[in-house]
Amino acid sequence: MADEEGIQTNDHAAPERAVEALVIQDELPPPTKMRQCMIVAAGFIVMFMTCAIIFAYGVYQAIYEEMAKQPQTPFTGTSSSIISLIGTLSIAVMSMGGPFAMTWAKLYGPQPVIMCGGVVFGLGCILASLSEYVWQFALTQGILVGMGTCMAYVPTMSVAPTWFDKRRGLAMGIVISGSACGGMIWPPVLRAITSHIGFRNALRISGCLVILFVPIAGFTLRWEPNFKAKVRGQTAGVSRKTGWINVPLVNWRVAKSKKFVSQALGCFLQSSGYATPLFFYAAFARSLGYSETMADNFITISNAANFVSRIVIGYMADKYGRLNVLFLTTVMSSIAVFAFWLPATFANNAISGTAADVLFILFAILYGCFGSAYISLFPASLIELFGVQHFTSVNGALYLIRGMGALLGTPLTGLLLPGQSALSAPFNYERATITVGVLLFAASVATLWVRIEGAAGKAWTWKL
Repeated sequence: MADEEGIQTNDHAAPERAVEALVIQDELPPPTKMRQCMIVAAGFIVMFMTCAIIFAYGVYQAIYEEMAKQPQTPFTGTSSSIISLIGTLSIAVMSMGGPFAMTWAKLYGPQPVIMCGGVVFGLGCILASLSEYVWQFALTQGILVGMGTCMAYVPTMSVAPTWFDKRRGLAMGIVISGSACGGMIWPPVLRAITSHIGFRNALRISGCLVILFVPIAGFTLRWEPNFKAKVRGQTAGVSRKTGWINVPLVNWRVAKSKKFVSQALGCFLQSSGYATPLFFYAAFARSLGYSETMADNFITISNAANFVSRIVIGYMADKYGRLNVLFLTTVMSSIAVFAFWLPATFANNAISGTAADVLFILFAILYGCFGSAYISLFPASLIELFGVQHFTSVNGALYLIRGMGALLGTPLTGLLLPGQSALSAPFNYERATITVGVLLFAASVATLWVRIEGAAGKAWTWKL
């Protein structure tokens, strides 16, 4: 029959699975503080070397848009929307491949999957450095880099929560802050490399570094012993040769529950709006009159705020409730868009250029603080909402839904930018800004629904 994870198993194998689970628990020691610290450190490195580079695509976005104005380049005459599709593909594939990455991590263990992910990511960057056409960049810097990130990112975000209980939010905040820390370092580094030896060498150097460091970090990331016993039980009877194509389906009873529907809706809406500001930080700053180097500093400013806030927000989530903080941070990201980025688009019209500069700096800080909190908080809340037995299948399905949101949201929002003139004036971003704000506000409503459904049928408590 089908077990809780939707994988076909045999009832006659139950005694063997029980014995195997006991053996596995004896083989691996119980979690220690040292092991937990190693898991957090390894997860931090994976985020630093993969997600941080993907979310620093804004540097390449601005470079490629400049090349679009020049003759005889791979991007000559290409619109902002098409250029942003490269980065969007990487983010979309990073999430949409989640169910497959979870299946591979359960069958073969997270370590080989994460290590292979680093190699695939690095090869994607190196092959992108050899590309001559936009579609080649989409395949390499977009799809291939996204695949590598997925194989490293999704197992890492699934392994880390299994090692923690009371401090799960803090641990996940530290792990995911690796992408923010990398977001402070990678943009100026990539810009400096590009300025001196070209963007192709920047791709090659970053690719080689990922191939080196991610496999080293991935070797440490393994399932927590008790959770590994459950995983072995779920995959008993599944062929290691053909099981890699089987996606763990969400139990139908769980999939049709209001908790899952509300969580899925929030994931889709938040992902649809989240990445657009990240890709256009530098391009919008250029429209305000900043130089290329100064424009990239907005990415660094946002990630600096992000780095500090993810750890603080993780701690607050453990203390005041993960769903409470998830709702609050999503609302604040929407407010940041409407209160600061949208007014900045009226520079030199309704407001002065100086006022627009201040507003956009404040937006970069606040969006950095609250915009990405969703990424670390929603996985941390899944065990409480759906139970350990459904964690891996629900987690994989929600990453797939987030990828679909990213694949649709940013490219469609990019179509609201007027061709190749996006760098010329801030008001060109007005409609795109409103769209992002509306999507994030709708996501905050969905997270409130998740909070309500999470409390349903339980004794009332403000901490959830």
